[in-house]
Amino acid sequence: MKLKYSSLIPGENTRIIFIAAFIGVMAGLLNIIFRTVVDFTNEVFLVGGSELLNIDQGGWNLLLLPLIPISGMILLIPLSLLFPGEVNGYGFTKFLRKVNLEGGYIKARTIVLKILSTALTIGTGNSAGVEGPIAQIGGAMGSQVGQFFRVSGNRRKVYIAAGCAGGIAGMFNAPIAGVFFASEIVLLGTFEVSSFAALVVASSMSTVLTRAYYGAHPAFFIPEYTLVNPYVEIPLYAIMAVIMGVVAVFHIRIFYFVRDKYLQWKIHPLLKPISGALLIGIIGIGFPQVMGDRYDFVEDVLHGEGAFRLLFALVFLKIFATAITLGSGGAGGVFAPALFIGAMLGSTFGSVANKFVPTMTADPGTYATVGIGAFLAASTHAPMTAIFLLFEMTGNYLIIVPLMLTSIIGTMVARTFNKDSIDTVDFSREGIDIHEGREAAVMKSLRVGAAMTEDVDYISERANINQLFEIFRMAKRSFYFPVVDDSGKLTGIVSMQDIKNLIHSDYRDRVGQLVGSICNRNVIFLTHDDTLYTAMKVFDVKGIEEIPVVDDRESRWVIGMIKRRNVIAVYNREVLNRGISEKVESINFTHG
Repeated sequence: MKLKYSSLIPGENTRIIFIAAFIGVMAGLLNIIFRTVVDFTNEVFLVGGSELLNIDQGGWNLLLLPLIPISGMILLIPLSLLFPGEVNGYGFTKFLRKVNLEGGYIKARTIVLKILSTALTIGTGNSAGVEGPIAQIGGAMGSQVGQFFRVSGNRRKVYIAAGCAGGIAGMFNAPIAGVFFASEIVLLGTFEVSSFAALVVASSMSTVLTRAYYGAHPAFFIPEYTLVNPYVEIPLYAIMAVIMGVVAVFHIRIFYFVRDKYLQWKIHPLLKPISGALLIGIIGIGFPQVMGDRYDFVEDVLHGEGAFRLLFALVFLKIFATAITLGSGGAGGVFAPALFIGAMLGSTFGSVANKFVPTMTADPGTYATVGIGAFLAASTHAPMTAIFLLFEMTGNYLIIVPLMLTSIIGTMVARTFNKDSIDTVDFSREGIDIHEGREAAVMKSLRVGAAMTEDVDYISERANINQLFEIFRMAKRSFYFPVVDDSGKLTGIVSMQDIKNLIHSDYRDRVGQLVGSICNRNVIFLTHDDTLYTAMKVFDVKGIEEIPVVDDRESRWVIGMIKRRNVIAVYNREVLNRGISEKVESINFTHG
């Protein structure tokens, strides 16, 4: 019996798994490179610079501390000039736009730019995180693989998410958290079984590689968790979750308030990151804990160290420091600052709980541990990511109960006061619900005026029935006609169905009738500024094929008609144009 050659070719799902495994391995390698560069930059600038300037000796030498973060932003200038718009600021929102709305075309140079710019920002003491950039680095690798194999936009999106999963999994040594980060935050909770399998494989391969290099160590060494008195502590955790949600909303609003102020500031854009670094250095003179990601200090807090007043102050100082660094143009993410803030706030709450019910509550470090997950969930609106991240970091099943409670409550509170997470504010400002996907975003970007036809016949409400019959007899494609008054104002609409009803009625009933007496006065209309998304919703809900278009809702002067098929045609043309431009950009970069 001969073996057919076609039977040796792997199926579609098998190919996806093999490619996802490759992406995971590459994400793990890039993770190692990224962490090495960040650590090297930190040793050279923050550690070496402190020794060189004798900052560690204290005294007046502390006044030289701002020179270190400023140096990082100065070194960022050449990258900013060479690649404008690709280096400065919080880039994860732009990344989500590319993945979910723009076909997933991410340039290969993103990998190098994110490594260098983030290392220069965090390694010199500016306040930002590495998790957002590593997700973008892994995602860029996934995009490049998808472009190499010339896969569809949806498949390329899966490969990007697989790279993100690998990046996060390798960074935290947490493969399950990597999967949920990619599915909740990158894919916005919309994925199929095949794509989920790709995320699992990529996350696992990246974790295997990074564990082989760094060892099977969690991001934080957390002490054993215990639930001292569930009847007392569970209500306390619920109260803490509410506080976490409120502070997360404050964090998000301050973040964008500071960024907006920097955008409005009329100075040269290259000076903004330097001014932000100066402020970080000034804050760092009194509170060096806000500089960099400071995982070492977070770990101390998780073990119950740190004075109450210091930790409480650091909650808000870190919020402002992160907003200043990224709002002014520094590069990095908000994941690590969220972990820092959550730990400080949780420990602060735990200290208060210990003071009032000392024998029935755990130590402040325990509340700090749960606080990390609660605040991360509230600020990103991704509770599953937070839950599994903390579970993998602790390895203690008992933490699941308070962690689930605080993550869900914190997220619900944050959504109640602020429907957007820290990653989706810009989309809402543009009127885009990114969770609706690319199709809705394209529809919302197009106006009715682009799809309507101005060659429209309308009829006066004073016309008689014979004139109406003549108009319909001459009509070639339209089955709806606007009815207007003497001033040209839209007063109703008459359809083919109305004509059929007249034809089948008694002739004597039709004599002397005017159009105004038989038209539908409950008319639905659109303006030329309405979106095609609104038009399609009306078409679907009302079950009609044509809608009159007016200049504005007050005058209701008829300027055209819009048809369902024209909306679909304009949408298809726009998607085709965007696809061609994205493809041309990709080809130019590949061969440039």
